[in-house]
Amino acid sequence: MPLLPFTAKIDGRVGPYVLGTWPHERRRRARPDGDAPLPVGFIQVTPDNDDLPISAHFRLGDFLTKNQVDVWPKMLVLREPLIDKLELVIDELRASGVHVAHLQVMSGFRTPAYNALGVGRGGRAQDSRHQYGDAADVFVDNDHDGRMDDLDGDGRITVRDADVIVRAAERVEARVPALVGGIGRYRATAAHGPFVHIDVRGRRARWG
Repeated sequence: MPLLPFTAKIDGRVGPYVLGTWPHERRRRARPDGDAPLPVGFIQVTPDNDDLPISAHFRLGDFLTKNQVDVWPKMLVLREPLIDKLELVIDELRASGVHVAHLQVMSGFRTPAYNALGVGRGGRAQDSRHQYGDAADVFVDNDHDGRMDDLDGDGRITVRDADVIVRAAERVEARVPALVGGIGRYRATAAHGPFVHIDVRGRRARWG
């Protein structure tokens, strides 16, 4: 899919769509540790291609930032290795006996402007990988009720269900070192059920 070049962003926007400013963008280079270069460009998402399948289980619109609902076209940053890793996590879950019909992307790409709204103590990281198109927060939701399913079969929805996904992601990284990255486990809150952060930053990171 052709990309709109990063230089199409002017004053933090591409057309009416607000993107904001990436961390370290003004220096026009990657971070000192080299793990967050600026995006090469943007996928333009319209009502016509929002539902376009990009793999066996995911569609283009699954990874869009969750705001500016009525603004089109939307801009998306998405790296193929992330899709590969998520598909392999599904395979690993199924191989271990876990039924997976739908892996819900709770949060995929976040524009820097949107990410900044949640930065602070206990919130999002200022340099969140979500801004670079290589991270997703996910949970298994076969019944589409918006919450994690009971993956460990104990009759409850707890952080132990997230652990099932964490272990599958660990096995994927062990088997495919090129997909190494971050794996973070999150407990349920009043706003959401347990979920797992998965990314392909290129170095191992763990939390939660």
